[in-house]
Amino acid sequence: MAKKENTTSIGFEEIIWRAADKLRGNLSASEYEGVVLGLIFLKYISDKFESKYNELKDDEYADVEDRDEYEADGIFFVPPEARWEVIRNASRTPEVGNIIDRALMAIEKENPKLRGVLPGNYGREELDKRRLGDVVDLFTNIKMHASGDEKDLLGRVYEYCLQKFASMEGKNAGEFYTPSCIVRTIVEILQPFEGRVYDPCCGSGGMFVQSAKFLKSHQKELANISIYGQEFNTSTWKMAHMNVAIRGLEANLGQAAADTFMDDQHPTLKADYIMANPPFNLKDWGADKLQNDKRWMFGIPPSSNANFAWMQHMIHHLSPTGRIGLVLANGALSSQSGGEGVIRQKIVEADLVEGIVALPSQLFYSTGIPVSLWFLSRQKRQKGKVLFIDARNMGTMVTRAVRELMQDDITKIADTFEQYRNGTLEDEKGFCAIKTLQDIQAQEFILTPGRYVGIAEQEEDGEPFADKMDRLTSELSELFKESHRLEDEIKKQLSSIGFGI
Repeated sequence: MAKKENTTSIGFEEIIWRAADKLRGNLSASEYEGVVLGLIFLKYISDKFESKYNELKDDEYADVEDRDEYEADGIFFVPPEARWEVIRNASRTPEVGNIIDRALMAIEKENPKLRGVLPGNYGREELDKRRLGDVVDLFTNIKMHASGDEKDLLGRVYEYCLQKFASMEGKNAGEFYTPSCIVRTIVEILQPFEGRVYDPCCGSGGMFVQSAKFLKSHQKELANISIYGQEFNTSTWKMAHMNVAIRGLEANLGQAAADTFMDDQHPTLKADYIMANPPFNLKDWGADKLQNDKRWMFGIPPSSNANFAWMQHMIHHLSPTGRIGLVLANGALSSQSGGEGVIRQKIVEADLVEGIVALPSQLFYSTGIPVSLWFLSRQKRQKGKVLFIDARNMGTMVTRAVRELMQDDITKIADTFEQYRNGTLEDEKGFCAIKTLQDIQAQEFILTPGRYVGIAEQEEDGEPFADKMDRLTSELSELFKESHRLEDEIKKQLSSIGFGI
C-alpha cells in the first residue's frame, strides 16, 4: 500500500524550533520569529532556484542566468549575492549578518513589491553572530523545496513557531493556519479557473497557494486569475507577500496590514471566487462603530461574534456570478443568539446557500474546534435547493492528535458537489442529501448536515433474523458459562493459598 502523505507536517518542525531556540535569550520571541522566517524565505527560494539552475546547466542551449528561464516555470529568480551558497560560506564569519542583509536588499531591488516586507537588520549588534551562524548551518542541511512544494510552507512554519512562542509565554497564540486539505477541498469545489480570487483574511496566503496548484494541475495559466487579499496581522501580511512571491504569483494584498471591517482595502472589488477561513467566533470586532454599514443587508451581526459579519462582507464583495467557500465554527449552523438565526434565515431565503459540508474533528494542528464549510453562490444551478454533506467520518489520523482529509476524500466531496450541480446526484444516507428551502424552513433554518442526511444504512449480512437470535443467545450462554468457570478457578486458587471467599 502506498504511504499516505501527511501534509499537516512539513517534516522539519523540530529543526526549525531548534534554530529559533538557539537565538532565545539573545532576542525577544517576536524578534527571533522574524529572524527565522527571513532565513526560511531565503533558503526556500534558493533551494527551488538551485534545482532549476542545475537542470539548465545540463542544457547546452540554456543560459543559467536568464531570468526568463526561471519565471516561465513560476520560479523566483535569485540574484547571485542572495543565493544560499553565499550565506552558507559566511556562516562562521562575523560578517554573516551583513551578508544576509545584502541578500535581502538584492531581492527587494529585483522585486519592488517586497520592499519593506522582508525581515532585515541581521547585522545589528545585539544579534549574536555565532548563534546566527549556527542557525544558518542548521538550515543548510534542510531541503525546503522538496518539503514545501505541496504545502503552504511559510504558513505552517509560522503557526508552529507561534504555538511554541505562545506556550513559552503562557498564552494562546490565537492564530490558526488553515490545513492544506481544507483549502484543497474549498478550491476543488469552487474551481477558480479564471477571474478575481479574494480572501478578506488571507493569513499567510494559503488559499492563493492552493489556487495556483489547482490551475497548474488542470494545465491552466496563472495569468487567468487576479489575486486580492487583506490581512490584519502585520507579520502575517508580510509573510503572505513572501508566500505569493515564491510561487511566482502577482497579488494585490492592500496598501498595508489593516482591519477588514474598519479599513476595507478593496472597497469596490466584486470577486468571482471568495475563499476564506475567518477567525473563529471573533468578539469585539467593532460592531458598535459599524451599525449602519451597507454590508449588513441581511441584518446587523452581534458584537459578540463576527461569523455573520465575515459572511456578509464576502457576499457584499461577490460578483453577479460569484461563488464563496468559507470555513466557520459549527455554531454558525444553528446559533439563534444576537439575531444570528434571523440573519442565517434571510441568507437561506435569498437562495445563496449552495451547500454545507460538516468536517471531521482534529483537522487543525492547534485547535480541536469543530468546523464546517459553507458554499454560497449568486448563480446556483439548483435553484431552491441546498446540498448537505456529512464528512465527519472521513479522513485519516496522521498523528495521534491530527486527522487529515486524503485526496480520495477530497475527490469524493468535490465529485458529489459536481453531480449535485449537474442534477445527477442521488441522496446517500449518512453522507449526502439535497433539500429544498421548504425542508430547511421545517427545521427552523438550522443547517447542521446531520439533521438532513440521516444515518447510514447498515449492510445486510444475509443471516435470517431467527437464526441470528439463536446464534447470539447461544454465544451469550457460552460467555456466561466461561465467566462462571473462571470465577470457580479463582476461588480454588485463593483457597489453596489460605484466602477464603
